[in-house]
Amino acid sequence: MSSFAISKYIPILDTIKGYKKEDIKKDLIGALTVLFVGIPQYMSYALIAGVNPIYGLYTGIVAAIIGSVFGCSNQLITGPTNAICLLTASAMIRYMKLPNAYEMLFLMTFMVGLFQLFYGVVKLGKVIDFVSHTVLIGFTAGAGVLIAVGQLKSFLGITIKDPSVQSPFQILVYLIQHIVQTNPYVLGIGLFTIVIIVICKKISKNLPGALLGIIVSIFIILMLGLEKKGVKLTGSIPTGLPPFKMVQFSIANIKDMLSGAFAISVIGLVEAISISKAIGTNTRQKIDSNQEFIGQGLANIVGSFFQCLPSSGSFSRSAINYINGGATRLAGILSGVFVAIVLLIFAPYAKYIPSAALAGVLVYTGYGLIDKKEIRKVVKAGILSSDSIAMWVTCILVIVLPNLDYAIYTGVALSIILYLKDTNKAPIKLLIPQQGKESQVIEQEIKSIKDKVDILIIQLEGSLYFGSATDLGDKLEQISNKSKVFILRMKYVTAIDLTSLGVLKVFARNVKEAGGIMIISGVNPELDVMIKKSNLDSDVGSDNVFMTENEIFASTTNALERARTVLSCETGDNAKKSAACTLIDSISGFNGTTTNPL
Repeated sequence: MSSFAISKYIPILDTIKGYKKEDIKKDLIGALTVLFVGIPQYMSYALIAGVNPIYGLYTGIVAAIIGSVFGCSNQLITGPTNAICLLTASAMIRYMKLPNAYEMLFLMTFMVGLFQLFYGVVKLGKVIDFVSHTVLIGFTAGAGVLIAVGQLKSFLGITIKDPSVQSPFQILVYLIQHIVQTNPYVLGIGLFTIVIIVICKKISKNLPGALLGIIVSIFIILMLGLEKKGVKLTGSIPTGLPPFKMVQFSIANIKDMLSGAFAISVIGLVEAISISKAIGTNTRQKIDSNQEFIGQGLANIVGSFFQCLPSSGSFSRSAINYINGGATRLAGILSGVFVAIVLLIFAPYAKYIPSAALAGVLVYTGYGLIDKKEIRKVVKAGILSSDSIAMWVTCILVIVLPNLDYAIYTGVALSIILYLKDTNKAPIKLLIPQQGKESQVIEQEIKSIKDKVDILIIQLEGSLYFGSATDLGDKLEQISNKSKVFILRMKYVTAIDLTSLGVLKVFARNVKEAGGIMIISGVNPELDVMIKKSNLDSDVGSDNVFMTENEIFASTTNALERARTVLSCETGDNAKKSAACTLIDSISGFNGTTTNPL
């Protein structure tokens, strides 16, 4: 296997090969910021899944490293996520009291990875391509609101009972109703962290504002004793690295875990790819969905042998990594390594991280995820346009639906619906050739035809498939008796199926019944094969089919020469000839130059 093929499946090799000195600082800052935000998340998400917090930390080490080594995205941080841990809890709720509960949990992690690896190997990544850019903008904006609202309780120091079972709207209403309970010291730490981030951004984009804000906040807490004033700290962090333990395979357990593993595998991939593409729109990185499937799959498979929970790409940690400078996938690897170092060495010091400072970082991150510039572009294109509807609907659903994965699924479904809505229209242009200066042909585009003309050029474009066949048939039927000669220009057709060719056959017969003739120009070799398979050449006559030639507009020239013969332009007094014949005769030395004034 060539080095190119190896690096295709192990992207970290290309990263190492082309690594730049200036990326070291960026990746270090991104990884350190992810570290400080990630540690409390790893622990809390493990609790959501109903397991000991140490397993969340193990996942934050192994999944982050393996996901970055084999995944496609430069900024994606793999590890425990809110949605995946909720699904894990749902799948494991019946088994957690069993003596082999953790064995079943790690088996499910393995199965999730196996499913995801399979999706990548058989290249199902194209399915995710149906998520449009505007859906990603809406998804990103909605997720930004969720991140910010989800952190307000820690930002204000207001205690909420069972926040995990409440919607963001319910949390917001509760906070407004109990705003007088705000702890000024907690709020001060949160605001102070945001101010430091903003100031650092103003001074230089390379300054690690979030990291500096957290570090300074720790010193303030220790010097002023604010812990006694109600400022909560993240608490003690367990020490030790994730131990290797063989996954226990059992047919009975596999059957029990099958349904949950499948659901988690699908939702985890949609989540990871959506996040990767959302960040990729800003970094201009092309995301290979199949490779990301493989990366996520391997992260879960390897993680299952180190007592890890099912993992996916984290929106908040990936966004923090990107916003704070993470340039390559090495940032993700370093974030996992740093968690391991913290567990071994710095656990006593990491416990002083104030929750309010982390909340400040996440509130700022949530605000930064709302791409105001792109939103304005979409709105400017039309508030009721398909793009605008897709963006706003996705954004609102991300905020109001109980689980983020439902919103992502809805966004994918909406993308497909809008795609089918747009592609069931057959793009055609109606052009009438007119004489210009110096024997040029001006093709005047018209929207509709009232009176019958001598020559009408019908320019078909794009992919003509069964979904657009009905629209194509309706448009052609309306003009089948509007010209003596129809020149069907096919050079801009990228693909056509037998259903659409059947529509063209019907059109050819309708034209013939109306006393006209159809000429096809711009036929490439692939299209010629399809025309012969469908017997369309028999309906129009083989003399009326003209292949694409190297000379610009040569096929159109030949079609016009054929129109001369059809209209009998060679006979009769020139004064009695039609305008079309006069045009053709005047450009007998036609040089193929056309202009479109539209």
